[in-house]
Amino acid sequence: MAENRFNKRIKLTQDILAKIAKIDQFNGLWQGSVRFSPQILSRLKAWVIITSTGASTRIEGSKMTDEEIARFLRGLKGKRPKSRDEQEVAGYADLIGRIFDNWKTIKLTEGWISQFHSILLQFSEKDKSHKGKYKDSLNTVIMQNKYGEQVVLFSPTPPYLVKAEMQAAIEWANEQLESGATHPILVIANFIFEFLAIHPFKDGNGRISRALTNLLLLRMGYNYIPYVSLDEIIEKTRSEYYLALRATQKNHKTKHEDITPWVEYLLGALVEQTDRARALMENDQPEKILSKKQLEIYHLFDSGEEIGIAEAIKLLKGKTPRATVKQALSRLVKLKLLEQIGQARSARYKKIQ
Repeated sequence: MAENRFNKRIKLTQDILAKIAKIDQFNGLWQGSVRFSPQILSRLKAWVIITSTGASTRIEGSKMTDEEIARFLRGLKGKRPKSRDEQEVAGYADLIGRIFDNWKTIKLTEGWISQFHSILLQFSEKDKSHKGKYKDSLNTVIMQNKYGEQVVLFSPTPPYLVKAEMQAAIEWANEQLESGATHPILVIANFIFEFLAIHPFKDGNGRISRALTNLLLLRMGYNYIPYVSLDEIIEKTRSEYYLALRATQKNHKTKHEDITPWVEYLLGALVEQTDRARALMENDQPEKILSKKQLEIYHLFDSGEEIGIAEAIKLLKGKTPRATVKQALSRLVKLKLLEQIGQARSARYKKIQ
């Protein structure tokens, strides 16, 4: 019965088919002609872990910027994160990094999803009692309207039904992905929608859903996923993300189930991801992996002149701390975008043409 329900709620439109064709066409192009060196791909992946972590945790309320996250993760070894934001950032960075490195050995099972949840909340004392475990109480999704009144947006699956519904969704997804009866992107969209509708954990469901999306796309052969952040695209379109979910969740488990708005939203985000990956590949622009501040500093060298740290700070009108400028210049040298001439205080930098 669940299988029939899952299949029926996918409504194919010309727009959906066109977007899937565009994504698949690009995937074939990436696999056939990507020419980045292993070093550049490694750097791209390292930066996507930072941007995905920043985006996914900010969607849930974190305030840390990508630059703050990069700095925090560099100094994390041997230390325990203190604040709630730091705990969430450390957990998601660990999770998404493991997925990017080990996706070939990770399968879609209840055991792996529970392990994802444990990794995500590993640093949080507050969540110690329920990490890796399905919820034991209702977690109704509520918002406050302009009058200060609480409005129920969505009532997820009650705790006593979670295990059975998770098993049914996982079994359906695995069967569909193995048989090829339905396009894998449609299966992934359908499964992620069901996961969010069940809302199986007390906390962390949104972050787990994005981690699972990355995992399943990688397992289905979309190998560019670690090099352009899907989470970042979702963060930038979070209003549309929530609208698409609400439009579909209101008919969940009714005779009128139709997840078209959610499928169209996710496909739009995936098309944007392929556009960004295409820009990387076709234009050979490793600067695409830079943060906004790093890119601003990089453009100081567009004229071809040699610039020192003090001059760079002056050109930035003194708004950027010396330490930030030094870190950015160091990263640009490592990426072979700038050449360092001289050492220590006399060091100057020049754009590599």
